[in-house]
Amino acid sequence: MPIEILGMVGTKDFSETHGSFVDGPPIDPPYLTRFARAHEEAGFDRVLIGYGSSSPDGFAVAASVLHATERLRVLIAHRPGFVAPTVVARKLATLDQLTGGGRVAIHHITGGDEADQRRDGDFLGHDARYRRTGEFMQVLRRTLTSPEPFDHAGEFYRFEGAYSSVRADVPLYFGGASPAAVETGARHADVYMLWGEPLAQTAERIARVRKEAARHGREITFSLSTRPIVAATEAGAWERAERIKAATAERVGGGALRWSRGARESSAVGSARLQEQGAEKEVHDERLWYGVTNLTGPGGNSTALVGTDEQVAEALLKYHDLGVTTFLIRGFDPVDDVVQWGGGLVPLLREGAARREPAAVGA
Repeated sequence: MPIEILGMVGTKDFSETHGSFVDGPPIDPPYLTRFARAHEEAGFDRVLIGYGSSSPDGFAVAASVLHATERLRVLIAHRPGFVAPTVVARKLATLDQLTGGGRVAIHHITGGDEADQRRDGDFLGHDARYRRTGEFMQVLRRTLTSPEPFDHAGEFYRFEGAYSSVRADVPLYFGGASPAAVETGARHADVYMLWGEPLAQTAERIARVRKEAARHGREITFSLSTRPIVAATEAGAWERAERIKAATAERVGGGALRWSRGARESSAVGSARLQEQGAEKEVHDERLWYGVTNLTGPGGNSTALVGTDEQVAEALLKYHDLGVTTFLIRGFDPVDDVVQWGGGLVPLLREGAARREPAAVGA
């Protein structure tokens, strides 16, 4: 079965092991262009553009990425609550049509870092934020698709005669692990994004979301986010993992990773679960590694799969067997890893997925 392979682009050269998130210019245009083109040349389908209350605007970054590439698609992370869904719909549809159509998607992040929420003026509680996200997604989809004006009156939004002359088929991605998140995502999302957790826990999460989606008469697909660490030999891959861990530990101790502090104070259920799993043991399912997660806190997808290209591809395909059809992979050496994966991991993952079917929706 065909799969979708996602990467992630940033506007400057930075990861847990090098560079700075807060020091120096926040945008390096030549680097962004090189990063985007590396993904396209490596055979990626789409790249995620992240969101943060102090980060460059994702829509502008997406426009730059789309202009720099020919086929690469974008997934724009967006936090509902600050821009009306009708406005976001027009922005998405306009960007989509200006770049040939079919290249734009949106990822809804409701937010688990209270400090980051408040920097943008959001003081809603956890469950209320997810109700707002659900209503946002409902109005967004309707604005993107409705040929006629419509009215809407809900808990968080009210519109009269809402209408967009520019429309597009924009996939709605979503992430979250709490009961409130599951209800929202199962009801409104096209793709439910998961962090890299052990296989057993991932199977449970997929079953839970599918059950909730079925209550609303819907089917939903799943994405998994991990950080591959590959080398020519398995021993070499684990040696590289230890070097990454040592570099990260040094930077955490020296305060170079100040961006991770909010993650340590996260109210997100998924973040807490990753921390618990990492505290239990550093390696799950033979090669799912929590070495960096344990140091920085799970402020993003920080769990890694360690091994050769073939071993990591097979590990990812075990998630495919559970029903995952989209994979988001990003590296600790961002551009170099993308280039490396294009010659091994990416084609191996596609070839392997073509030979097997994911678990059925009703499984």
